[in-house]
Amino acid sequence: MSSRTELLPLIWSAIKGQEQDYTRLSLKKSIVLLATPMILEMLMESLFAIVDIFFVGRLGSAALATVGLTESVLMIIYSVGMGISMAGTAMVARRIGEKKVKQAGSTTFQLLATGAVLAIAMGAVTFIWADDILRLMGASEEVISIGLSYARIIFAGNLAIILLFLINGAFRGAGQPHLAMRALWISNGINIVLDPLLIFGIGSIEGLGLAGAAWATTIGRSIGVVYQLYHLFNGKHVLKITTENLKLKWKTVMKILRISAGGMGQFMIETASWIFLTRITAEFGSNALAGYTIAFRVIMFTLLPAWGLSSAAATLVGQNLGANKPRRAEISVWLTARYNMIFLGLATAAFFLFGKHLASFFTPDPEVVAIASEGLKIITLGYIFFGLGMVMVQAFNGAGDTKTPAWINVFVLWLIEIPLAYLLALYWNLGITGIFITIAFCHSFHSVISWWLFKKGRWKTVKI
Repeated sequence: MSSRTELLPLIWSAIKGQEQDYTRLSLKKSIVLLATPMILEMLMESLFAIVDIFFVGRLGSAALATVGLTESVLMIIYSVGMGISMAGTAMVARRIGEKKVKQAGSTTFQLLATGAVLAIAMGAVTFIWADDILRLMGASEEVISIGLSYARIIFAGNLAIILLFLINGAFRGAGQPHLAMRALWISNGINIVLDPLLIFGIGSIEGLGLAGAAWATTIGRSIGVVYQLYHLFNGKHVLKITTENLKLKWKTVMKILRISAGGMGQFMIETASWIFLTRITAEFGSNALAGYTIAFRVIMFTLLPAWGLSSAAATLVGQNLGANKPRRAEISVWLTARYNMIFLGLATAAFFLFGKHLASFFTPDPEVVAIASEGLKIITLGYIFFGLGMVMVQAFNGAGDTKTPAWINVFVLWLIEIPLAYLLALYWNLGITGIFITIAFCHSFHSVISWWLFKKGRWKTVKI
């Protein structure tokens, strides 16, 4: 950008949603136009997570523990949605970069069909065995009795979760992040409004308790998907599904599954690691689990916007590789990484100064507050590294190389993080502090490895 005075009009243009050719526009402008709605999208997701846990926290530690355990399992479903979303971003971006708009629409329809089948299958399995799943995660009988209906409603509504993820991935790949932003704002805005009404009731209408939080989430996300489908089928945007696209193409479906496998693997491996850490945390009681859950939610308030900024790199890499401009793709990654590291560096300072105050906002329990604030201070020691690693991973994914980040996850999160967490927390008796130290170290190390492999440049040769 030629001057700072251009920034505000550019941000406003990004929010309004003017579609651009990101293979020709200046990279700094491209990053602002793509990242602004992506950051706002993730800020709303972060805000929802904070508001949701605020209301649930009023129901007690057992309710907080239920949400923590359920979300650990739900991360597996998120893994599938994110995996298909990565495939959508990479494939749609590549087709848009090649100026093959009709093929981009056809690819998106295949994504919808593939995601819907997987979502329905997983929803049925988790709904039926919800109580066994919670018990396997270490939930007490009190937690199961309070949270079973919550878990079943959330699991049954996972079709909306997966479709929301994958359609937004396609929108981002097409350079339409404003539509992804609006879908999530509508979805989570409705969720936030419904949360207190359905949990606590209004007037003479009795609330549903923890189950009300699940219904608020399911209703909000379903309405968000309706909004997405309207814009996919109305024919007014670069990415559109027409009657010509409504044909299943098994070759494309298999390509989606192949690329998605690496993306699903990334998140499933990471999810398995988080589930293991949550399971260890459960050994130290409901207060430890509640503190861990609060710390994780607050951390997500900054990590999700950082992930949104990182997503700009995925779109720019995909579209510029499609336009046969690999050097431009690489420069876009380094610029995005610089901005992300600055943002998370500022977040680190904020958590060190105000971590205890943030934790006390969610619960009056002094033990839970102490655990959560400790987690915020320790984990954010690695934030600047996290900012670098996120962008490197998104660059791989945008190129369609989803396997490299998956193998990094296997090495760092399974071979190092899980054993280290066990040793520090249980064997060397550091308790929950050992888990927080493990997270900070391993995710920083993960970022360094991702940076080293990105510099090798093999991602530039991936064909999708």
